[in-house]
Amino acid sequence: MGTARYAFRIRGRASDEALAALQEELEVEVEVDPEWTSTAIRGWLPDQAALYGMLTRIRLLGLELLEVRRLPGPG
Repeated sequence: MGTARYAFRIRGRASDEALAALQEELEVEVEVDPEWTSTAIRGWLPDQAALYGMLTRIRLLGLELLEVRRLPGPG
């Protein structure tokens, strides 16, 4: 699969502790939508195993995952 950039959207405002745990590997950006608040988390993951690891980490932190997208690469 190779290195790829992903975007994860979490329902609501993630706690500071959860954001700190996720920031070890990804950049974190909080986005506010008129209808609801969500936390957008984006970053590069080296392979499919890292993607599954991030999905597991999100689940173990008790966060509600709304969306996962693979973002276009550079160029």
